Amino acid sequence: MDEEAITIRLTRDQAFVLSDWLYQVMFQSDDLKGIVHDRAVWSPVYAISGTLDKTLSEIFMSDYGPRLEAAKERLRADLYGRADESTAPGGLDRRTTGAPDGAGNSGELR
Repeated sequence: MDEEAITIRLTRDQAFVLSDWLYQVMFQSDDLKGIVHDRAVWSPVYAISGTLDKTLSEIFMSDYGPRLEAAKERLRADLYGRADESTAPGGLDRRTTGAPDGAGNSGELR
């Protein structure tokens, strides 16, 4: 079995928003159990979550909420061209937009 590590690159905003989402589905609800049925997938999910938690100082800041909302707005603006466009299901789909995978990545996750 090949255990060579891989690197995932994210912007700081992407990492921050992903970290918050993972926290919500892993620790604030039972959503992860409904989303991830194969427990083998939990290993990389926990590894990513732990790496984000160790990397992001934002998660410990007193203005966490406003920082998170600002990061989400910037990401929406990058994806949709305007911050106020809907992110509801049925919205942007990278398979139909031609957006390259990993577009805008500059951070690094190990």
